[in-house]
Amino acid sequence: MRNDDEKEWGKDKIVIALIGMPGSGKTEASEVVSKETGASTVVMGDIIREETLKRGLELNPENMGFISVKLRKEYGDDVIAKRCIEKIKRIKNDIVIVEGVRSLAEIRAFKEKIPNFYTVLIEASQKTRFERLKKRGRPDDSISWDTFVKRDERELGFGIGKAIDSADFCIANEKEDLKTFKEKVRKTIRSMIKKIFKEKEMEG
Repeated sequence: MRNDDEKEWGKDKIVIALIGMPGSGKTEASEVVSKETGASTVVMGDIIREETLKRGLELNPENMGFISVKLRKEYGDDVIAKRCIEKIKRIKNDIVIVEGVRSLAEIRAFKEKIPNFYTVLIEASQKTRFERLKKRGRPDDSISWDTFVKRDERELGFGIGKAIDSADFCIANEKEDLKTFKEKVRKTIRSMIKKIFKEKEMEG
């Protein structure tokens, strides 16, 4: 990629980043946004899964937690964001969803390359999230309360609390059924996209 292209590639992208603790409903929200906007999706957790397998480790909460910490120690707090940015560069779609931002360092890394970068918090209580993870059954999901709490503590250690506080939009996902939650996401995204395009028109 030429230097000029390197500077310009992100200016026409709209990236919607979903923030939330494990089990809050980011994946369900991501599916709604993708269907509503035709957006492509980049999952930050996939970077950890890829690196875990690359290092010959089994996909489980302990190994993925270890790799999450190790990568950041080796390459900096924004390493996962930077690897996601490389994926986004290869996506032709103008709208991209990033699932799983965990820190202000990651947000800054995205904003440095992509001016139209917005964050949406998906919020749910700890008890609700734990029950969801038990039902979901993904290899890296917590199956015990202690493991779940340790995962929460690790996420908070990455700085997700400050990322949550900085979110541009917030969608609660506590006691609603899936249909109601998806409709809330749909309405928020419609309003958000309308606002983004209005701002872009004013700038243009």
